[in-house]
Amino acid sequence: MNYRTLGKTGLKVSEISLGTWQVGGKWGSDFNEKNAEEIINTAIDHGINFIDTADVYSNGLSEKVVGKVVRSRAEDVYIATKCGRQLQPHTNAAYQVAVLRKFVENSLSNLGVDRIDLIQLHCPPTEVYYRPEIFELFDQLTKEGKIRNYGVSVAKVEEALKAIEYPGVSTIQIIFNMFRQRPSELFFREAKAKNVGIIARVPLASGLLTGKFGKASTFSKDDHRFFNREGEVFDKGETFSGIDFDLGLKAVHELKEIFKDQNLVHNALQWILAFKEVSCIIPGASSVSQLLSNLDTFSAFTLLESDVEKGNAIYKKYIKEEVHHLW
Repeated sequence: MNYRTLGKTGLKVSEISLGTWQVGGKWGSDFNEKNAEEIINTAIDHGINFIDTADVYSNGLSEKVVGKVVRSRAEDVYIATKCGRQLQPHTNAAYQVAVLRKFVENSLSNLGVDRIDLIQLHCPPTEVYYRPEIFELFDQLTKEGKIRNYGVSVAKVEEALKAIEYPGVSTIQIIFNMFRQRPSELFFREAKAKNVGIIARVPLASGLLTGKFGKASTFSKDDHRFFNREGEVFDKGETFSGIDFDLGLKAVHELKEIFKDQNLVHNALQWILAFKEVSCIIPGASSVSQLLSNLDTFSAFTLLESDVEKGNAIYKKYIKEEVHHLW
């Protein structure tokens, strides 16, 4: 495992870390605590020391199992969680200081810890970024010792740029992958200048970049790749990085032609890690085998600069015109 500094937090975190959106099992299935524990323990066994969760993942069960496993281990493992998506409706008006404070208190209880290493606002409405009192709350929680650092998980580059205007914001979590390249432009430069850590989420474009899907692929009705393709429930960009599924398949087909016998997962993760501004990637895993496949990236064929350019050419050919300006 290799480690990078998570911006101004000063934490040294594993380049490939763990996202826990589906750690309890496959999309649409009931939460399997035993499966989740096995994945998290295996991750730590292999050097992963940064685990990202949220209070809404499996209605708090993800936080509880992450806290349980981390507390049982001797290693230093950092926990990042998120708050805000419990609000219904999820509107700017619903974001109130007292409510957010209660969410943090609940996460502390779920995790079973006295202090959260990193708390993140969970893709709040754009208007929230223009309310200093929201960010002042997290400054106060830091002074109280309830959180160690805070950041924001964002939907759009514009939101990321606004968020890092607040000096207390230490990290930005953002979708960044071979099919979502816009963050590497202005935002990466500004984040580096302000020493803000970048956490890359949805690194495999909801599985598109595994190369395992085809036109005959189906998803269960409880899987966001079935019910959220047009953003019916949450931001469209969270599902397949906002790309039309069939268009994505065409782009993936050409990527597989370029990389031939290589594992496209490894190519996709190495592509992200080629950007030194990125602190870590948080691919999810619903099984130990998926986790280990992600970690095999470190022993895979090293992506050459020329390969990166070939991948970028596919993005420009198929993807850029469709989504680059949207997120």
